[in-house]
Amino acid sequence: MNHSLSTQPSAYATGDSYFVQSYAKINLTLDVSGRRSDGYHDLLTIMQTINLSDILCLTARSDDQVRILCSRSELSTEENLAFRAAQSLRKRLGLTRGVEIELHKRVPMAAGLGGGSSNAAAVLVALRDWWKLPLSNAELVEIAATLGSDVPFFIDGGLALCEGRGELITRLPDHWPSAMRWVLLLKPSIGVSTATVFRNLSPADYSDGRPSHLLQKALLARQPFATTELYNSLERGVLEHYPEVARAQADLLAAGADYVRLSGSGPTLFTSFEQLTEAQKVYQRLQNQGYELYLTHAIHPQHHAITYF
Repeated sequence: MNHSLSTQPSAYATGDSYFVQSYAKINLTLDVSGRRSDGYHDLLTIMQTINLSDILCLTARSDDQVRILCSRSELSTEENLAFRAAQSLRKRLGLTRGVEIELHKRVPMAAGLGGGSSNAAAVLVALRDWWKLPLSNAELVEIAATLGSDVPFFIDGGLALCEGRGELITRLPDHWPSAMRWVLLLKPSIGVSTATVFRNLSPADYSDGRPSHLLQKALLARQPFATTELYNSLERGVLEHYPEVARAQADLLAAGADYVRLSGSGPTLFTSFEQLTEAQKVYQRLQNQGYELYLTHAIHPQHHAITYF
């Protein structure tokens, strides 16, 4: 399945419904510094939202129930992060308003792109704004942190350094290098278990955070940085244990990519280009090889991670 860059889908709003677009992300760096006593790992990561998105429609219900319907039927459950976000927000403020969440998935699932986390953040922000609730973004981040490591980042989106389990966020200036103007995503047709990826980490994979700190310094100083500075502690283990991902990396390089990085725990890989024509050439060379391809670009901080219709 191939996906080139397209315009945002049309949608509409009524007094009883609220439409929201939630964007995916890539990890420019992902440093894992060690395992915590609570079983989680300490992370240091710089993430950037991109213009690949899901669409959510929130509709008022006459009762006090939360319901979720998804274009992927297996996601229409109470385990869905978007459902849990609505319930967490209602519990925080003691609300009994009902809402139906209709989720149209376009971001690949379990792909290292944060689709589910972005959905959850979109629900938190949308319900706060729609219901005119007295909650700041900082308070939404507190709720988001109970839902998952990536959810806090998506409250504002854009470009940011995230630490700890992801709940400590430092916003970074919009300083996007021309060499990364166009981002090509490639998702192999396999699933990767995040838990397994972290279990496969060896001490040699742990990082002191230097890649993230160096990139943060360059971004804060608005200095140029090379794509060779991008880094992911999880990449070695994923390439070693999932040969399909290693093969996809080789195919991207053979098709003309200057570099290839893993996003999150994968299996999605990304590369970037200064010129759209160069990105399209690589895209076209890989079109018939059984991969999901997405040609995208960064959504900058001033756009945030959520767009309302």
